[in-house]
Amino acid sequence: MLKIYPVAVSMLLLASCNQPLADSFTTPATADWLTYGGTALEQRFSPLTEINSDTVENLGLAWSHEFDTARGLEATPLVVDGVIYTTSAWSKVYAFDAVSGKQLWSYDPKVPGETGFKACCDVVNRGAAFHDGKIYVGALDGRLIALDAKTGSLLWSTVTVDQSKPYTITGAPRVVKGRVLIGNGGAEYGVRGYVSAYDAQTGKLAWRFYTVPPAKGAAPDGAASDSIIEKMQATWDGDWSKFGGGGTVWDSIVYDEEFNQVLIGVGNGSPWDHRVRSNGKGDNLFISSVVALDADTGEYKWHYQGVPGESWDFTQTQSIILANLKIGGADRKVMMQAPKNGLFYVIDRSDGKLISAKNFVPVNWTSGVDMKTGRPVENPEARYGKGLFVATPSGHGAHNWQPMAFSPQTGLAYIPAQEVPLAYVSDKPFVPRQGGWNLGVNLAINTLPDDKAALKAVRSSLRGYIIAWDPVKQKEAWRVDLGGPGNGGMLTSAGGLVFAGNAKGKLVAYAADSGKELWSYDTGIGIIAPPITYSVDGVQYVAVMAGYGGGYGLPAAFAELQGPRPNGRLLVFALGGKASYKIARAPQAPPVIVQENWSPATVTKGAELYGNTCSVCHGGGARSSGVLPDLRRSGVLADKASWQAVVHDGVLKENGMVGFAKWMSRDDIEAIRAYVADRARLVAKEGDQ
Repeated sequence: MLKIYPVAVSMLLLASCNQPLADSFTTPATADWLTYGGTALEQRFSPLTEINSDTVENLGLAWSHEFDTARGLEATPLVVDGVIYTTSAWSKVYAFDAVSGKQLWSYDPKVPGETGFKACCDVVNRGAAFHDGKIYVGALDGRLIALDAKTGSLLWSTVTVDQSKPYTITGAPRVVKGRVLIGNGGAEYGVRGYVSAYDAQTGKLAWRFYTVPPAKGAAPDGAASDSIIEKMQATWDGDWSKFGGGGTVWDSIVYDEEFNQVLIGVGNGSPWDHRVRSNGKGDNLFISSVVALDADTGEYKWHYQGVPGESWDFTQTQSIILANLKIGGADRKVMMQAPKNGLFYVIDRSDGKLISAKNFVPVNWTSGVDMKTGRPVENPEARYGKGLFVATPSGHGAHNWQPMAFSPQTGLAYIPAQEVPLAYVSDKPFVPRQGGWNLGVNLAINTLPDDKAALKAVRSSLRGYIIAWDPVKQKEAWRVDLGGPGNGGMLTSAGGLVFAGNAKGKLVAYAADSGKELWSYDTGIGIIAPPITYSVDGVQYVAVMAGYGGGYGLPAAFAELQGPRPNGRLLVFALGGKASYKIARAPQAPPVIVQENWSPATVTKGAELYGNTCSVCHGGGARSSGVLPDLRRSGVLADKASWQAVVHDGVLKENGMVGFAKWMSRDDIEAIRAYVADRARLVAKEGDQ
């Protein structure tokens, strides 16, 4: 039975009466954390007040659990009737007693190691869903799995994607009206996005909506999206089906009960470059959009496209929060979103009409949004058609998947924001790589400089903040400088607090009204996941997954806590907690000095190949964040045959390191070795900069 605390709920309602904002349609506040965003509103706001601005200084560790992986941990744990359910890398699922930390069960879906190559942004998983005694999880290899919540035993499993294509699942499912909704990823490689609804009891497909149309002349899909195919096709040009078009629904799926609709966030185009994907023509519906679907049938209702014909990996998949706001003296039922492109959107949920949009970080790809059309006013140089363009924000996002939160008490949204510029130039000639990355953009131009002053300038351009944003005024209320990007998601509570972890490994509590730091705990592990809070037998807890990685952290050349990473942890805190805790970090190995010498042309060729292929996992300039091996320090580097066995032949594919024989020759792979060896010599000479 769910534990409901009338005192906490009444305090929340009383506080809300004194604020300009109020949500009359919230689901009942409970002591549990039942779904990804806390409730269907996805506000990540808790009514619990035992841990508050006065008592938080007494917060201490109650218990922790060490996982079997040092890969990124992005999950939002669920708490149901005194049990925590969470997921780790490689889509593993765990259940713990929420008070003692005793592990109750675990489930390993045994995802094949080579699937890791299909995952653009680490082998992460953002969490599970709970419904009717069952736990649901999307596996990296495209399966949707139902488990018995008490025992962890498998109830059913269904494949949701064509596994011969580079699809993955990293997002958390949502359960809506007895159906489990799940999307997928893979748009960097070349897939066609969609969202699917499966019967929660049987796993049978109920409906599917494709976010990108089939090619002109192709047969309909027999899907809920068939009725809108012609409208979508009119916004595309050429044969986009060669690379699927992209538009994957890899994160936000939100149920809006008031309008019986599901709001989905749709990702980037595939390839990135609009000229390659669609001959530079058309808006390319529904990439970079929010789309509203009928919750029963999956039929199209409305959409808002943030970046028509996008070319920068500006996904619109980031957190969608539902609320009622008083705007211009009127009560408006809205959704709020702060996606990668750097603009904070307030949109009417009844019809998808834009109410307001304002940049929350510096942006140079647009000067703002034309409120008559709802379209961005683009910088004519931004599409890099006439040469290089350094975009801010970039595909790393002004705000990425790390969830933001919203407090109906303060009326503020709390955004884990960042500034990560990226240089874009068309990849000419574009050479398709079946099953590999297909961006249409030359990433190698972002290779890090050797000059110390230039390197320092690059590092200083990377910024991270917590921004408290007033969605009514479209104005910043306060900010906290985190020193760099790649930080954790947000939690806010009726105790007047905001909790967030950061890349330096600290979980911090801030005053929700001012941003003043009130408490912190050093986990020793970079945190990218969002915290949650729950209560059992009247005792409130705060929990967070600590484990660095993900799309930014995996290849981050300037990562905090650089070096070999310890295994990730689940940490749970309570007032008066005194559990012991320690982290052992392995020392950084010395660079490997290779005796062979190569021509400058070979090293230059290797730099280009590395920048466009290897850097997305092993770090720019061969500077590893430590999540994956630092190739400059790998013993494999010293031996040509061993290097070829790993990189060409794929002898370590079970660990996620596939062979690249289908895309590169042995000479290409030796050129990469030459470049990495050159980087190792630089480290030996000048040290890590």
